[in-house]
Amino acid sequence: MRTVIDIDIDILNRDFLAEAPNIPDASIDLIVADPPYGLGKNYGNDSDMLSGEAFLKWTYRWLDLAIPKLKPSGSLYIFCTWQYSPELFVFLKRRLLMINEIVWDRRVPSMGGTTRKYSSVHDNIGYFVVSKDYYFDLDPVRIPYDTVTKKARSRKIFEGSKWLEMGYNPKDVWSVSRLHRQHVERVDHPTQKPLEIVERMVLASCPPGGRVLDPFMGSGTTAVACARHGRQFGGYEINADYCEIVHKRVADARVGRIVVPMENAQIIEEADE
Repeated sequence: MRTVIDIDIDILNRDFLAEAPNIPDASIDLIVADPPYGLGKNYGNDSDMLSGEAFLKWTYRWLDLAIPKLKPSGSLYIFCTWQYSPELFVFLKRRLLMINEIVWDRRVPSMGGTTRKYSSVHDNIGYFVVSKDYYFDLDPVRIPYDTVTKKARSRKIFEGSKWLEMGYNPKDVWSVSRLHRQHVERVDHPTQKPLEIVERMVLASCPPGGRVLDPFMGSGTTAVACARHGRQFGGYEINADYCEIVHKRVADARVGRIVVPMENAQIIEEADE
């Protein structure tokens, strides 16, 4: 079997802030945003050199450009750090409905570190929607019970229940290992997000055939998720080298050359001729 997905994947080596006016309003089902965190990471340019009020001002600017692009049923996920999540969430709650604060536990091993505070081993993810009529499909992202646990939870009154047969709702703490240097998914990008996390967002919050916007494409994980699962995609990235990485990852995804991180991933397939 080989993966075949004929879907629009637009990889744009451009600045989202300059290009946003070209995106029609109310045309996007889902925004997955993994912007610079304001922590001085090296992305081959000065895109993460802002901090404090300057960083927040820049963030508010691109959010104000992005939010009108969402359909009334649309959703937005934003990755951020605890240093700025309070300000960002307050800003977004004035414009959208907040559904969850998701904590990504990166499974960082204990190796000493700071002695003046608790070690930070998580990222924050804000999940917001335009209206109460937002799209959300739980079934593709349910987590199946293992045989022993399923048997322990089985009762006569639960027979045939979807949650027992198909799996349970992911909680708001996502324990997914960061991509270490030897990880098979890893490419040359300092803050690459695991495909498992982004696939969950795409499958749950964008209908099949819908359109996903990524204002800060980076390593292209959202593009890969869309290519694998039949969602249209438009992504912006100012680093040309990263755009080349995204093109390669999407090409690999189209022919199935990629690790499948989700047991219940839905992929369109056809037999080899």
